Amino acid sequence: MGATNTIRPLYGLLALLASLIICGPVIAYDNPELLPDEPTPVIDLAKTLNEYQRNKLEQSLNEYEHETGWKIRVLSQYERTPGIAVRKFWDLDERSLLLIADPRGGNLLNFNVGDALYTLMPRTFWVELQTRYGNQYYVQDHGEDGAILDAISSVEACLDKGGCQVVPGLPKEQWLFTLSTSILGGLIAGFAAFPRKQGSPIAWSWLLLFSPLWTMLFVVFGIAPVITRTNEILPLLRNSLGFISSLIAAYLLAQTTIGEELNSDSNS
Repeated sequence: MGATNTIRPLYGLLALLASLIICGPVIAYDNPELLPDEPTPVIDLAKTLNEYQRNKLEQSLNEYEHETGWKIRVLSQYERTPGIAVRKFWDLDERSLLLIADPRGGNLLNFNVGDALYTLMPRTFWVELQTRYGNQYYVQDHGEDGAILDAISSVEACLDKGGCQVVPGLPKEQWLFTLSTSILGGLIAGFAAFPRKQGSPIAWSWLLLFSPLWTMLFVVFGIAPVITRTNEILPLLRNSLGFISSLIAAYLLAQTTIGEELNSDSNS
């Protein structure tokens, strides 16, 4: 009984501490005291933007809303956040986009997207937008302010042309990935195409057998991401040249190595 009476107060103390830990953030998530007194489309609690950037962004977002009816709002936060109080402050509706910049989550950017925006840009668009501009490498190279401004610029560009399925622009990292898949597709096609029999320049049956693989690598992963994200011809030409070059190289290599072994076995 004595041990039980000693443990009970400890349980009570732990329960109290747990309730304070759990309930503490909930209070911070609705803190209207952090909201400005005057209407503004930008609340920069984390001081991510300098004064010139903030003033220019406020003017740009107000003008864009007046011209198009789309409401874009920006909230940067770190340890302090007004939380759900911004919904009432900005009167967020189905035609609203709230960009939240908070580096504590690993990715700088988060988006609260109105239903009307989903009809023009699907959920995959917003995931790609977050991963492209909010990742640590992009933020390190362009700064938090650059990530915010570039993400807003992409959204406005898509709204101006009636929507996007993917984020416009082809980053260098993504182009290198498409180039790699194009080269790999060419290698597979080249090895598949080299002749196994004398008198046949191309093994069409093998080339067609492996066509789902090299077509997926070259067309789906090598060409489609380029033509859907940019109108530039140079990345498309480079990927096509990479595919053709690797195909020829793999064909000649297979013909001079495996082909000679097959011919020697047949002669013997």
